Formats: sequence, C-alpha cells, structure tokens
Amino acid sequence: MRAKFNNTINYAKFIFKREIFSSVIWLFIILSLTVVVAFAFSNMFGGSRDDMIGMAETMKNPAMVAMVGPVYGIDNECIQECHNIFPDEIYQICPGDELAVALGLELDICINPQFLECRIPCYDEYNDSVMYAQMMLVFIVITVAIMNIFLVVNHTRKDEENGRIELIRSLPVGRLSNLKATMIIALIVNLTLTVIITFGLYLTGMDGMSLSGSFLYGSSLGVSGLLFASIAALFAQVASTSRGALSYSFITLGVLYLLRGVGDVSLELLSYISPLGLILRTEIFYTDNWYPIWIVLGLAIIIAIIAFYLNHKRDLGAGLIPAKPGKKEAGNLLKSPMGLTLTILKATIIGWAITIFIAGASYGSIYGDIETFIGDNEMLQQVFLNNMDFTFAEQMTVTLMVISAVLVTIPVLICLLRLRTEENKGRLEQIYAKPVAKKKMLINHIIVAIACSIDFVLLFGFGLWIAAATVMAEPISLGTVLISGIVYLPAIWVMIGLGTLLIAYLPRWSGLIWGFLGFSFFIVYIGNMLNLPEWLNYLIPFSLIPMVPVEPINWFPLIILTIIALLMMIIGVNKYNKRDLLNN
Repeated sequence: MRAKFNNTINYAKFIFKREIFSSVIWLFIILSLTVVVAFAFSNMFGGSRDDMIGMAETMKNPAMVAMVGPVYGIDNECIQECHNIFPDEIYQICPGDELAVALGLELDICINPQFLECRIPCYDEYNDSVMYAQMMLVFIVITVAIMNIFLVVNHTRKDEENGRIELIRSLPVGRLSNLKATMIIALIVNLTLTVIITFGLYLTGMDGMSLSGSFLYGSSLGVSGLLFASIAALFAQVASTSRGALSYSFITLGVLYLLRGVGDVSLELLSYISPLGLILRTEIFYTDNWYPIWIVLGLAIIIAIIAFYLNHKRDLGAGLIPAKPGKKEAGNLLKSPMGLTLTILKATIIGWAITIFIAGASYGSIYGDIETFIGDNEMLQQVFLNNMDFTFAEQMTVTLMVISAVLVTIPVLICLLRLRTEENKGRLEQIYAKPVAKKKMLINHIIVAIACSIDFVLLFGFGLWIAAATVMAEPISLGTVLISGIVYLPAIWVMIGLGTLLIAYLPRWSGLIWGFLGFSFFIVYIGNMLNLPEWLNYLIPFSLIPMVPVEPINWFPLIILTIIALLMMIIGVNKYNKRDLLNN
C-alpha cells in the first residue's frame, strides 16, 4: 500500500512550486477583503447604536436572510425603562405610531413612557463584529470554495488531461501520490488561510472582536475550503475532463447555496443539510459554536476518502462518467466554425441554463415571506418602501436583478474564454490550418456569449416570476421582472468586451476578468451598506444601470455602455486576427 503513495512529499514540493504564486494572490485578496471590510464596518455607524439596531432589524427580512443568512445576537428580550432607551425629547407614545409598533405595544391612549417598562429585543451583545460575521461569512466562504476548486482540479484532472501525470508516473511515483500531494497542498493553503485571517481580523480591533471568535471565523473558512477541495477531488474522479470537474464542483456550490437560502427563510432542515448553512450556525462573536466546524471537517474527510478510493479504482485518463464517443461522421452542424463552437459549448450552456432558472425560482419563492414580513411592520415599510408608488416586491426585484446580472456573467464569460482554453491546448492550430479566419472563431464565441446573456437573463426572470406568482396574493408583473433584468444586458456586454480585449492583448492573463467580476460582485453585493466611496461605482458597469422600475429607464448610459462594448469587441477581434497563437 505504501508504494501507492511513493514520493508523495517530493510530488507535493513540485506542486507547491507551481501553485505558490496563485495561492499567495488568492490569500492576499481574501485577507485584504476581510480586513478592509472589517475597518469599514468599524466606521459604518459612527458609534450610533440606533443605526446599528436599525440595520439589524432590516437584516431580518427574508430577502437579506436568503442572501447572507439568519440574524443572531438579538434573540433574548430585556425589560428596561423606556426613558433609558430613547432620547429625552420623546415624551409620549401614541397608538399605532412608529415607536409603538417597534416596541410591539398595543395602546388605546397616548402614554408617558418615563416610567414604563418595555420588553424589547436585547442588543447588548449585538455589535460590529457580530454584524460583520453575519454579512460577510457566506460571501468569503464562497470565495474560499472557488479557490480550492481551482487548486484541486488544476493539479489533478487538468494535469491528467494534459498528460503531465502520465509523464510523472513514468518516474518512481505512486498511483495515489498525485491526489495525496494535491490534498496536502490544499491543507497547507487552508491552514495558512485560517492563521492569517485569525490574526488579521483580531488586529483590526473592531468592537466585540475576540481572539477566540477570530479563530472560529478563520477556522470556518479553513474547513469550508477543505470541504470543497474534497468535493473537487471527488468530481476529478467522476468527470473525464477538467471542464466537467469544474462544472460539477461549481454546480454543487450553487446548489448548496440555494439550499441554505431557502432553508434559512422557510425550512431550516435544508440549512442543516447544506454545509454552508451549518457554517452559519457557528454564530461567530456571539455564542461561538464549534460543533458545525467538526461536522463539516468530518464530511470533508469522508468525501476525500471516497475520492482516494475512486482514484485507486479507475484507469488513468478515464472518469466514472466516460466521455461520449463521437459520431463516425460529422453532422452538418460540425461542418461550420459556428457549429463547432456550439457543439463544444452545448453541455455548458444547457447546464448553466438549468442552474440559472432554478436560482431565479429559488429567489422568487421567498416573495411571499417578504410580503408577510413587511406588511406586518409599519416601521420596516418606512425603511424599505423608498418610493410609495412601487410595491416592495418591485423594489426588491431591483436588488435581485443586479445580483442575477453578475451571476449570468459567469457562464457568459465561460463561453467566451473557451476559445482561450482551446488555444492553450493547441487545438486551434488544426482549425486554422483549414480555410478558417482566426477572427471568425473569436466572433463566433462573442455571438454565442451575447446570445447566452440574453437567454440567461430571461430564464432567471421567468424562474423568479413563476415562483413568485405561486406565493404572492398579488403577483408582480412578468413585464416588470423581465425589463428589470434586460436593462443589465449592456453591462454584461461590457464584460464580454473586456474579455475579448484580454484574449487579444493579454491572453495569458485573460483570467483577470474573473478578478474584476469578483470586485463587481463585492460592490453591488454590500458596497452600499459599507458606505464605500461613490467613485467606486463608476468603475463597474453594473452600477451604471438605471434601477428599473423604481427609476425610469435612462437610455443614455445603456447606449453608451453598448457602444463601449462594441468598440472593445471590434478592437479585440482585429488584434486577435493579427497576433500569433501562443506556443504552450
């Protein structure tokens, strides 16, 4: 058995040398994001407890719970004298006014609150650190998961697909050494992440920040990373290609996130089934529960063992789900460059179409809870209904659609960057040896990406509307939902244009587009809550789109963004047609 792990340590050193640069970049980004946002949270409320409590109340609405998880730290009730809670200028509370509703008081007459004992939620233990953990943990966990998925797939299935592992096995290297060495590096990376996040977060000195809580936060990220490293290792054995392994891993991440979102809003059992939901039950900086950490760690170990077993049983280069053999003769579709492009991307397009439709339906299913939550609370109606001409469902759709636009951009860029993958593997040389213009292949991928952007936006909108219509007494109109999403198409096309420029001018750095998309997601996800500088919104196209239907359609930014996108595509296509293929 030892022979199967022969030279694992040397193999791990080899992987470490290849991985150190990208891992350091990932860790730096995660640490910087963690620390910068922590400092922003410290200054968000300027010491105002009233503002913090108001934010806590708004985070209890189902839409926010579906996005970031349940609110904790305000479960208990306190009996305090009202004149100690509220400013001195409040002399009386009257039936039905905002204060009476907030306190849950049923009054027949106005009363003097000076000596009134009020039973209200306790906020004594609710502080900046608790709110930070609630809002940021799931977002950072997803980022860590993506890092680990790429790390494991790149050094297992991708190396196997490119023939590197076959070459290495010609040396005295064990059959399972590759997977073990990769998991060792993943363990080192996640342990390093745990340590730097623990001390980086603790040194921010945020209100309520403790070393034990910081360590739990870092450990939550570390074990989540190990879990998704194991999941990626498992799918590296199941799929026969690196693209398949990545797709299965990311779909699993998306499904677990959706399960957590639906579970946190409606059925808590689903949250306990999803590891992402379990991690949020740590209640960091409040109760500091460690049991979810051990459960997720145990699950990661079990999945890793299964991955090792499957790696031992399968043949090199094969997967448990074999690639379908091609036809003996090419069909009419494969006889044209566009047909070839569609054939290559067919599985990706279908898989993401289903995922996006389900995501839209999942968000639509919480609209009924939102109506009930807001409808029973006059204070929250004043907070959320910024424009009384529109329902809360319509205003909430604005928030969901900007997030969906970022989500849709992921498969759109995957379709575009597939050309770079084919170039990296040396397959384009065979195509360009035929009478096929280089620019034609890039144009084909751009056309497919644009078509997918339109289809996916509509699919998300249809999924959201269908689910919302089944749970709402007065459903939001289909036209409102679709228009709210369609206006983001120019922003998605700008991302396609940026990707085209990178493929043409910086092909080896085309992956930078993912970093920019991640930055865009951060800005639209929590940028407004953190009161970040307004000029940051001008750096990303998604923030320039009018918030329809709350705002009227402003055609100027839509036209300008579309023109910019077209110019970038034209410049990129011309440059790509002139440059040589990279010699890999």
